Amino acid sequence: MKLTAQEIYNKLINEDQILTLVGQIRFHLGDVDIIVKHKDVVGNIIQEWLEGWLLSRGIEFAPNPNTQMPPDVYLDPDDRTHNLLEVKAFNRESSPAFDIADFKAFVNELIEKPYHLDTDFIIFGYKMDETSGDIIISDLWIKKIWEITKPMDNWPITVQYKNGILQKMRPGNWYTTRGKYRVFDSKTDYLAAFEETIYQNPETRTQGAQWKNRFKRSYQNHYGEEIDFPRWDDIKVNYGRR
Repeated sequence: MKLTAQEIYNKLINEDQILTLVGQIRFHLGDVDIIVKHKDVVGNIIQEWLEGWLLSRGIEFAPNPNTQMPPDVYLDPDDRTHNLLEVKAFNRESSPAFDIADFKAFVNELIEKPYHLDTDFIIFGYKMDETSGDIIISDLWIKKIWEITKPMDNWPITVQYKNGILQKMRPGNWYTTRGKYRVFDSKTDYLAAFEETIYQNPETRTQGAQWKNRFKRSYQNHYGEEIDFPRWDDIKVNYGRR
């Protein structure tokens, strides 16, 4: 059967009651069987677990062969332009720090495949008992990219910037009202911030002048409707320092 990301989220919460379950990660090699108690492997395991869960429930999906770009999973293998799903997980006792996508690649991806903007994110917030190795899912969210990103001090969107290079898009802390900035209200406000980041990033600046027009044409060709978004300078006051 085919389900949307929202239906999968509802099934996990209401039918499987995932927030009440306790799990462990076990590793067996030869005659030694251990319980893994290190948190750094949990996120990848949860993603693999969800694919196993989809199989066990008879839910159709196809994994994305390009692991560097969203989505992780196509929920409609017959039409890979909708029902796109990203699976993320993070230690709930820390701030979310997973990668959303490579920024430079995503600039081009949205021109070629504007529907990637509407990818759904199912995000697991887990906790691990490092004594027993027990894992619980303390929170589960379903979000769009503009609902988990926000400005930061030096950039219009949350990014990883190292050694003078803008590398990855990262989430902001979407589940708290504390902090200097807040998540975007809409897809179009996110696009305004994204376009401004293209201008500010030296590696993509030359694409900035035409990126908006190219994206709008691509979006209209795919969806059959126009999209427009404001200039970041006109709306950034809505997202600035608290």
